[in-house]
Amino acid sequence: MALENEIKQEKFKSEYNKMIVNLMFTNNWLVGKEMEILRPHNLTVSQYNVLRILRGQKGKAATINLIIDRMLDRMSNASRIVDRLEKKGLVTRKPSKADRRAVDVLITDKALKLLSTLDEKMDDWEKSFREISIEEAETLNVLLDKIRRAQ
Repeated sequence: MALENEIKQEKFKSEYNKMIVNLMFTNNWLVGKEMEILRPHNLTVSQYNVLRILRGQKGKAATINLIIDRMLDRMSNASRIVDRLEKKGLVTRKPSKADRRAVDVLITDKALKLLSTLDEKMDDWEKSFREISIEEAETLNVLLDKIRRAQ
């Protein structure tokens, strides 16, 4: 559905203004769809992002700073997210051997199993975007990168 119909706005100040509004609206729409997948598993989008980062460590520990550097939402409080994941038994913490002031975070087997289940659901969700061709997806990725570079 066209942005104008979605937000019931007929005119924009410019095509650039419409693009910005469209990007923000689409981001919120995507996050909402992702939340629908994660909610039954008692996870937030940020918690899911942290678990994916930790899985990508392939068994190596990660510091909170490493997690922050790799997060999609840099405004998230990584320490609190890790606290919540630890309470759910999805991560463990241990003092860092390299830096006594830091804490190492490790993903648990329980979390790896949960991610495996979620991978199937996320793959199904990704398939729903197949109306967009590979070439169009590549073009969109280039354009989105270009928008971020301009700032």
